[in-house]
Amino acid sequence: MSDLPIARPAVTPQPFQPSFEQVPDDEAQTSKELMETLHAIMEKTFKDNGHAYRGVHAKAHGLLRGQVTVFDDLPPVLAQGAFAKPGILPVYLRFSTNPGDILNDKVSTPRGLAIKIVGVEGSRLPGSEGATTQDFVMVNAKAFTSATPKAFLKTLKLLAKTTDRAPRTKQVISTMLRGAEAALEAVGGESSTLKNLGGHPQTHILGESFTTVVPVLYGPYYAKLAMIPVSPSLTALTDRHVDLQDDPDGLRAAVAEYFARQGGTWELRVQLATDIEKMPIEDASTPWPEDLSPYVTVARIDVEVQASWDQEKAREIDDAMAFSPWHGLAAHRPLGGIMRVRKPTYEMSVGYRANHNGCPIHEPGQ
Repeated sequence: MSDLPIARPAVTPQPFQPSFEQVPDDEAQTSKELMETLHAIMEKTFKDNGHAYRGVHAKAHGLLRGQVTVFDDLPPVLAQGAFAKPGILPVYLRFSTNPGDILNDKVSTPRGLAIKIVGVEGSRLPGSEGATTQDFVMVNAKAFTSATPKAFLKTLKLLAKTTDRAPRTKQVISTMLRGAEAALEAVGGESSTLKNLGGHPQTHILGESFTTVVPVLYGPYYAKLAMIPVSPSLTALTDRHVDLQDDPDGLRAAVAEYFARQGGTWELRVQLATDIEKMPIEDASTPWPEDLSPYVTVARIDVEVQASWDQEKAREIDDAMAFSPWHGLAAHRPLGGIMRVRKPTYEMSVGYRANHNGCPIHEPGQ
């Protein structure tokens, strides 16, 4: 596929200032409770399955190797961090859904995407020294479901109480919630609560667009990032119903069927912040207006025909890798309370999985 045209930012980005982040006095306590809650989820699923899964986005549906092409004519405001230097680098992709337990795919929940670019250069974030990777963690939404860490913790505690309980009942509830969500969308509405509880439309995961939902530094600026399908074979899957055929791993089968026959192309795009009031850092639930600052393309990801799931990949990527927004360059430091309180949790999750699975977690080299 030929290089795609690069959109030029028609905006003047807002330089990041430390005062944009406001840390509550009790944030450390919130972070501690969040880690304890996710640890409890991991303990439950390990007891039930004999395998240590992630506390969220436990179930992967596709594990892919590809390459990212950073374009060579980016303007200075876009040529930052992992995108400062043009070239082609290896990339790993992990498609998932967000619960912390391994559910039948008929319990339809929001989708996630973790990206790991290998071979980036620059000053590193604390804890990722010595690596050459940059991770971006995304979901198929434009903003986070909770505005603040405390609100997120409250929601997570409720979800933790349902971990691995009555899976058949969850399927029935999910069907009801999908109907409610479809009715709401038919009149122009949408409910992130319904989707999170199992009411996400039963659509093909490869047709989804993903964003970081919360901001990161972008060199001297701050931004959100997105990965958007652009090849016709992928865009044809957007909003397409996927027939799970009574397969509890139907999404995984759908991804495998696709990549057994063809590859795909996505664009990596950046939304530079221009107004701290309208594009806040500490309120993670506020979508950033795209009429003020549209997403613009900085790179392309290409994935060729391959097995999207096998035992080798499950060991190499699902078990032996961790994906965290805190793995990367200082130029892309995560911002805001939601990002801050999750840092210890990511670290706990890595240690728990490594110890219980007997599989050391590592960062791939170039």
